[in-house]
Amino acid sequence: MSPVIHSLLETDLYKFTMWQAMLHRHPQAQAEYRFVCRNREDLRLGELLPQVERELDALCGLCFTKDELAYLRGLRFISSDFVDFLRIFKFQREFIRAWSDGGELHIVAEGPQVHVMGFEIYVLAIVSELHHRRFEAAPALAEGRRRLRAKIEQLRAFENEPPRRHPFSLFDFGIRRRFSGEWQREVVAAFQRELPQFFKGTSNVQLARELNLVPIGTMAHEYLQMYQALGVRLRDHQKAALEDWVQEYRGDLGTALTDVVGMRAFLRDFDLYFAKLFDGLRHDSGDPVWWGELALEHYRKLRIDAHTKRLVFSDGLDPDKALALYRHFADRVQCGFGIGTNLTNDLGLPPLNIVMKLVRCNGQPVAKLSDSPGKTICDDATFLAYLRSVFDVPA
Repeated sequence: MSPVIHSLLETDLYKFTMWQAMLHRHPQAQAEYRFVCRNREDLRLGELLPQVERELDALCGLCFTKDELAYLRGLRFISSDFVDFLRIFKFQREFIRAWSDGGELHIVAEGPQVHVMGFEIYVLAIVSELHHRRFEAAPALAEGRRRLRAKIEQLRAFENEPPRRHPFSLFDFGIRRRFSGEWQREVVAAFQRELPQFFKGTSNVQLARELNLVPIGTMAHEYLQMYQALGVRLRDHQKAALEDWVQEYRGDLGTALTDVVGMRAFLRDFDLYFAKLFDGLRHDSGDPVWWGELALEHYRKLRIDAHTKRLVFSDGLDPDKALALYRHFADRVQCGFGIGTNLTNDLGLPPLNIVMKLVRCNGQPVAKLSDSPGKTICDDATFLAYLRSVFDVPA
């Protein structure tokens, strides 16, 4: 079988944007990332260990090509010195290890942050595709194409609804839990071909390059989590992270993620200064209507016209949920919808619910206090309790 990952561009755009910011501002940071499967059923992912090891070996043999570097250099927010760094970059096999414990698969990446933070998306795509190779592909693909056609027809029917003030914009965020790389490409190409009025881009940088789409993404949880261990006062870590982002990108990539310590705690730090500088906010946990209403009320209190801002929804979406949220908000604020697993792994087989999250930075625990309790990640109960206390987040 061919390797799962063929190009180092085959990752989410926000890995590059966070990578550049960390290289410029905290290149000395050390980090640990840990793979977790949230599915409760016994999937025996540990049986994939020999294949995972081979895929990691292959990944660590890849380099960025001249054409790939030229593409990155052409993105106006990517700096020339970061591209020069990527020109000589290779993943180091010694920084990532995998093992099995019974039927459970364990993967840990540990080392200099600028050398290990990139592993995440590749590892998730590898495990997801290897798992789904255990099933018969033909019937799954037939069902996937039927469901894909139904999604396209649903969105075509939606076009007949009365227009709202702001347009409907859809993005592909589905690389990490996709059925396969080939299937993601087929899905993205179909949406690009048949729904160009709605489909505006993909987080997969390689697909964006190949299909001439806009690469989509800004920051993930790990970016704000890092600042919990980078020497600033814990209470100020969100403001420090946002300020560094503003200074790094100076008006580009202006969508801030809100749920590292919960939406209410985020908004306490997202003052008039940041609310004017950032184009909008991204939702990734908790009730999306509650979240969106909080965001709009925050803009109202700051006397900011919400029509000039954008709310991006990206938590467990499918077209039904995206359209319902659009109908609720689109007359009051610009909206965008990043759909992941439901686009790239809706083939009748249960997808994996897998993550690979930052758990330690510079030897200290870091945490995410999600608005969805099941998404809270931290292996240090003392630090988690302290973080809750500092930001007044109830358990």
